[in-house]
Amino acid sequence: MLLELQNIVAGYGSIMALKGISLSVPEGSIVSLIGANGAGKSTTMKTIMGLVSPRDGEIRFKGEPLAGTKPYQVVHEGISLVPEGRQILQNMSVEENLYLGAYQRSDKEGIAADLKKVYDRFPRLEERKKQFGGTLSGGEQQMLAIGRAVMARPELLLLDEPSMGLAPIVVQEIFDVIKDINGSGTTILLVEQNAKKALQIADYAYVMETGHIVLQGKASEVAANPQVTAAYLGGKK
Repeated sequence: MLLELQNIVAGYGSIMALKGISLSVPEGSIVSLIGANGAGKSTTMKTIMGLVSPRDGEIRFKGEPLAGTKPYQVVHEGISLVPEGRQILQNMSVEENLYLGAYQRSDKEGIAADLKKVYDRFPRLEERKKQFGGTLSGGEQQMLAIGRAVMARPELLLLDEPSMGLAPIVVQEIFDVIKDINGSGTTILLVEQNAKKALQIADYAYVMETGHIVLQGKASEVAANPQVTAAYLGGKK
């Protein structure tokens, strides 16, 4: 198993956002984590990345303990995060943002090759490579955030709400890219409010409610669950 969370308790101050969650991400898969606002999805991502310290439980990556590791060390271990809200550097150019994703690497030829792959995947970024990140559209900023994350050559890519605030045509493009990145060998953990899209591309899915995992299974089975359909897919019970 590439990533395992066992009974993770985590939160902010006295508020526990995660109340003993367990989940697994097999190598080569796309695993989706769906749920309403405030369910604890983003806290899960931040806890994996070391941005929030767990109060209890265990995180293992490639069989090794990860809890307590600093965020920059987590990146070095092979995990990258595309954060909610993109969080690109507005006053740096597109290309500078991308190079920043590779800041821990020293293989110049490999970095150049990966930069070309990002531009091949996102031609609009190459067209705008000298522009400041803050001048890009929302969709282009999301492409930049994904491009920046893959420049670290992660084994596991965490995506936190990649479709938030984007036009439907751009949403489809982003999900096509997620499938492409996975097809190239990168394992993906996807947090997404657009449950329908997330379940369409995922192999396995977890449903979170108020800090608990309340349902899990193959993505197709979760999508067919009447409770999930009613709560997240716009259907009826």
